[in-house]
Amino acid sequence: MANQALAARLQHLIDNKTKPLGSLGQLEALALRLGLILDSEAPQLQAPQMLVCAADHGLAARGVSAFPSDVTWQMVHNFVTGGAAVSVLARQHGLGLTVVDCGVRHDFAPYPGLVVRKIAPGTQDASRGPAMTPAQCQAAIDNGREVVRLLPGNALLLGEMGIGNTSAAALLLARLTDADIADCAGPGTGLDAEGVARKVAVLREALAANQDARTPLAALAALGGFEIATLVGAVLQAALERRVIVVDGFITSAAVLVAARLAPAVLERCVFAHCSHEPGHARLLAALQAQPLLDLGLRLGEGSGAALAWPLLVSACAILREMASFEAAGVDSKL
Repeated sequence: MANQALAARLQHLIDNKTKPLGSLGQLEALALRLGLILDSEAPQLQAPQMLVCAADHGLAARGVSAFPSDVTWQMVHNFVTGGAAVSVLARQHGLGLTVVDCGVRHDFAPYPGLVVRKIAPGTQDASRGPAMTPAQCQAAIDNGREVVRLLPGNALLLGEMGIGNTSAAALLLARLTDADIADCAGPGTGLDAEGVARKVAVLREALAANQDARTPLAALAALGGFEIATLVGAVLQAALERRVIVVDGFITSAAVLVAARLAPAVLERCVFAHCSHEPGHARLLAALQAQPLLDLGLRLGEGSGAALAWPLLVSACAILREMASFEAAGVDSKL
């Protein structure tokens, strides 16, 4: 439960800055949230960390993506060698970048910034039965907790990579919110209308094949992916440590949905970066009662939206710490 006394003090500070009441709009709500997460009237963001979790999905063999599974490992290589969008944005904004191989179907040479926590070379095909065993799912969650414990700083930005993972996110959304899968699944990496229809049909098979997986953990194991389960653990650990959690797009939001069903208080630590172009994301954000900062039509993933939103968090903290009050500035508060 949020500290109500601190919330009142923060709101008083925000309201008495040299500006018309509420004139900084959503930035004011963001400043309040960051002050509450960091338990401070003068919050400072320190050593922010971008965590990109990657894995392959057995469902990809059913043609649910416009790209082949090999793109997963190729993009992981692109991340750690500095060529991906998230790599560029992390450099630009001074974000530490850690990429975790949670279950990619490839063996990587050692790279700085690459952490190998491979459970298996991809999940099983969820349209035929559970994607993971309960033990595999728990191991991935534990890995996510361990990786975060080893990272410095007080802010964690979430990213992911995995061909087929918009399907896993759509399945989790449908199962955990009782929504129709057709309202949760979209084009992902660029399927046309016929491709989306095929994808929805495969996802209906997956829901039917895992009909009894109803609890958050059972649904995660049956329908999710190793990278999503690892992100669930990362979210749970970051919330426990009072880190600011910056949530990227559809897949990372699905991980937060699972984490919030396990520990609802994690949502108090989350800032939602943007609403993506993937149709299910708006529905997922609504289920979480989340207000995203940006709406840029993004559908890249990787943590790119979280990185783009990051300067807004820096600005919100700076406004709270450095902007003068009416009294201090000698400005008439009737402004």
